[in-house]
Amino acid sequence: MTSAAISGGRIFDGMDWHDGKVLVVEDSRIAAIADATPAGARRIDAEGAMIVPGFIDLQVNGGGGVMFNSEPTPEGIATIARAHARFGTTKLLPTLITDNREITAEARKAGRAARAKNVPGFLGIHLEGPHLSVSRKGAHDPNLIRPMEAADLEALIQYRAEAGLMLTTLAPESVSIDQVRALSQAGVTVSLGHTDTTASNALAYFAAGARMSTHLFNAMSPLGHREPGLVGATLHSDTAFAGIIADGFHVDPVAMGVALRAKRAPGKIFIVTDAMSTIGTDDIGLTLNGRQIFREGGRLTLADGTLAGADIDMLSSVLFAHRTLGLPLEEAIRMASLYPAEAMGVSDRHGRLMPGHAADFVLLEPSLAIRSVFIDGIEVE
Repeated sequence: MTSAAISGGRIFDGMDWHDGKVLVVEDSRIAAIADATPAGARRIDAEGAMIVPGFIDLQVNGGGGVMFNSEPTPEGIATIARAHARFGTTKLLPTLITDNREITAEARKAGRAARAKNVPGFLGIHLEGPHLSVSRKGAHDPNLIRPMEAADLEALIQYRAEAGLMLTTLAPESVSIDQVRALSQAGVTVSLGHTDTTASNALAYFAAGARMSTHLFNAMSPLGHREPGLVGATLHSDTAFAGIIADGFHVDPVAMGVALRAKRAPGKIFIVTDAMSTIGTDDIGLTLNGRQIFREGGRLTLADGTLAGADIDMLSSVLFAHRTLGLPLEEAIRMASLYPAEAMGVSDRHGRLMPGHAADFVLLEPSLAIRSVFIDGIEVE
C-alpha cells in the first residue's frame, strides 16, 4: 500500500480547520487527519499552504482547446480534465451541449470508456439537452432540440446502470413527469433548465425526482412577483440544488447574493464554470454546431451577443464568490466541492477530506494561488 503524509499546512476538511495536523493518504483515498506522520509514509511539506478539498465541476463543456461536442472520446475527456486540473478541479462532468443523435451516442460511449480507463478527474457525464425548450435555447441550436422519446429514456437509464454517474438537463416542455420519475428511480440525476416552466410545474417535477436546476437565472423562467418561475421554485424548494456561474457576467453579484440568502436548505447553490474549450489556452474563440463563438473580455458570445458558455475556471469562480460576493473562504470552497458532491449524491466519498474519501485536494498559497493539485492521491504534473 502506497502512503503519503502532507504536513506543514492548515487542513480544511470541508467543515473545520485542523492546525498542526497531517493529512494521510493511502493509495487513492484519505486515510486520516493525524497528529504525526505515520512510519514509512512519504512526507510532503505543504510549507504553510492551505490544504483544501479539490473542486468538483458538474458543467464543463470543454478545456485545453477541446470541446466535448467536437471530441466525444475518452482522449477528449482526458484533455478537458487535464486543462481544468491546473485550476483546482479534481473531478468533473464533461458536458455535451445539445447535439444530434450520433454525437450524443458517442458522448455516452466516451463516458463508458473514460470510466473503464480510470481517466483522472472523470466523475461522469452531463448531457445538457437535447430535450429543452426552444424559447429558452440560449446558445443551443434550436434545430437540434426535440422531445424525449422512449429510446432516449432507455439510453439514459442503460448508461446509468452500466457506466456510472449521469446528469442530464431537461425542460418540462420536452419531458414528462413520468419520464423524470423513471430517470430518477434509475439513479439518473435530473436537472431542470432551458425552460419557461411555471413555478408550480417546476415544483411538481422536483417532487417527481428532479434534483437541481442548471445555471440558476440563465435560460430559465425568471422570478416574478406573480409567477415565480423556475428561479423562484428552485429557491423555495428545500430539496433542489442549483448550479450558478460565478463570473459576474452571467448573473449580477446582487442577484447572486439575494439567491444565496434566499435558498432553502438542505438543497444548496453550488458553483459551475460552464467552461468552454478556451480554458487553459490563448484561443480567441471556438466553433459550436457550426457557429462561431467569440472570446473577449472574459466573455464568450455568439455573433448576436448571446452568452455562449463561460470563460472562467473553478479557482477564479471560488475567488469571485469570496472576494466579490464577500462569502467566507470556507463557504466559497464548499460551493465548489461539498455542495456539488451532495447534489450528485456522492458526498459519502467526494467533496471533503475525510477517511475513505477520494484523495482529491488542492494546496493553496496564503495569496490563494494554487501551489499543487492532487487527484486520487497523485500530484498533477
